[in-house]
Amino acid sequence: MKAGASSSRLVHGWEVVIGFETHTQLSTHSKIFSRAATAFGAEPNTQACAVDLALPGTLPVMNKGAVERAIRFGLAIGARIAPRSIFARKNYFYPDLPKGYQISQYEIPVVQGGEIAFFLGDEKKTVRLVRAHLEEDAGKSLHEDFVGLSGIDLNRAGTPLLEIVTEPDMRSSDEAVAYAKELHKIVTWIGICDGNMQEGSFRCDANVSVRKPGEPLGTRREIKNLNSFKFMQQAIDYEVRWQIGELEDGRAIEQATVLFDPGTGETRAMRTKEDAADYRYFPDPDLPPLVIPDSWVDVVRSEMPELPRAMASRFVKDYGLPEYDATTLTQSKAMGAYFEAAAKASGQAKLASNWIMGEVSRRLNAQEIGIEAAPVQPQMLAALLGRIHDGTVSNNAARQVFDALWTGEGSDVDAIIEAKGLKQMSDSGELEKIVDDVIASNAANVEQVRAGKDKAFNALVGQAMKATKGKANPQQVGELLRRKLGMP
Repeated sequence: MKAGASSSRLVHGWEVVIGFETHTQLSTHSKIFSRAATAFGAEPNTQACAVDLALPGTLPVMNKGAVERAIRFGLAIGARIAPRSIFARKNYFYPDLPKGYQISQYEIPVVQGGEIAFFLGDEKKTVRLVRAHLEEDAGKSLHEDFVGLSGIDLNRAGTPLLEIVTEPDMRSSDEAVAYAKELHKIVTWIGICDGNMQEGSFRCDANVSVRKPGEPLGTRREIKNLNSFKFMQQAIDYEVRWQIGELEDGRAIEQATVLFDPGTGETRAMRTKEDAADYRYFPDPDLPPLVIPDSWVDVVRSEMPELPRAMASRFVKDYGLPEYDATTLTQSKAMGAYFEAAAKASGQAKLASNWIMGEVSRRLNAQEIGIEAAPVQPQMLAALLGRIHDGTVSNNAARQVFDALWTGEGSDVDAIIEAKGLKQMSDSGELEKIVDDVIASNAANVEQVRAGKDKAFNALVGQAMKATKGKANPQQVGELLRRKLGMP
């Protein structure tokens, strides 16, 4: 089976069912149960203290910052914050798990329910969340295949995670990727996670199954540790087609954990998937129940930033933007702030939106930088938008000014316009003479215009713009042509 697009709700008569488990590394400076640092990239085993190593006599102590971040997430998704939750031991034996168990939450998680809404094209989708629970990360096994050696790095052991679990509500790879992007936006927006997928701060596991419409859920296979949205889509598409192929050939699907190989574009089984009973969960006797009073929740709520959907709704209401524009401009907090600064300074909200979604985003993508690093500041863009609006420069000339701003050739819009001679022609008498000359020298096009041919009219406008070296206002040229040709 080769990977391919899978955006419809049915694939060859089969319904795709997808749920997600996302491990979000919380942005605390120390670990969830110890004071060891969480910084990425340190030398192996230099950030693992006695608690992380599970040395005899050590006891875990809860990190208040990790709990506060969990509360923040619960408020962002409209979930219930459990006033009392408990920690459990999840028992399994892996070389990078020193204690032989992982401290997690099972029966009573800190965040319960909630939902995440997003747009897939013009269609609004909602994914229900089951829970989000606090837990510690394991260490990392390092394999040097070329020398046949393996090592254990326990720097990551004890790093605080918030595992976010959905209902199986997604029905295509497109929907799954859109959900993951929205979740990524939320956790970075509210500051609980840096969202760095390459460093493992935001790790997604996709549970994928297929069934005939109306039948019970099929057997799921969990694709582990998807660390890019591109690979996420490829992995789900391949897995869906593989499962359909197996079922149509009369073979049963076995519940399993699988990995995606970007090189081959295929998933491969890693191990048989465990169920909860296999982990022998039981309450951790070293940790008391986690009690979160309403007063703490109220404090966190008062410190919450404006959320993406609220900001998008405000942009629609206050600036008259279409829903699509507002959603696009709130993909990050920085982009929302950039738009609002440019819109307020210029008084041209829709024009600001068009330029940010167009020319600004194109440049950012080409250089692979965020809008925070854009060399054109919002006030500079606002000054340019003002000159477009008052007719000082044409759109084509404005792009030349923007290029000069972006490359650092200048920072003053008016000075660039003057230096490059980009000001639109304002002498109506001179423009009228040019239009007269264009009409006189293009008799064939004039006849076609009078016969109702729109292309011929556009050709005349183009000739006039060429004669003015692009300095004329195209709208003014069009109005002059219509008047002189007796058009309505």
